[in-house]
Amino acid sequence: MRVKHVKEDRQRRAALGRMLRERQVELSDKLRKLRATLPVERAEVRDAEEQRMDEFVRDMDFALLEMESSTLQRIDEAVLRLEKGTYGICAGCDEPIAEARLRALPFATTCRNCQEQEEELNGRYVPARLAFDGDTEAISRPL
Repeated sequence: MRVKHVKEDRQRRAALGRMLRERQVELSDKLRKLRATLPVERAEVRDAEEQRMDEFVRDMDFALLEMESSTLQRIDEAVLRLEKGTYGICAGCDEPIAEARLRALPFATTCRNCQEQEEELNGRYVPARLAFDGDTEAISRPL
């Protein structure tokens, strides 16, 4: 029975590792393309509206580049955890993180329950039960 569990765990980690590495390559390619298409500052005379639009587009490009770079860094860290054998283990409770969660959020370091507890402690998460337990003040109170 134990051998079967070890084999399933090995297969799970191999599948998740392939997924991480595919995502790593995908993000690296996307970042390379984004960097290549960043607009070069134009020296031509433009009206204020054109300038604002160019600045808006440039700011959006940089924000996207920053988000993708951050995601790639988190994927890289997940690959290191995979190599160390700690990938897919919750940092909060040491239980396995659900495979569905890892497929949706491959760089997750905590299980859903621990993540919700952390968000609750930090005031970023409002459990659904508060909104419908008859306490109308809970709905209107700020977080």
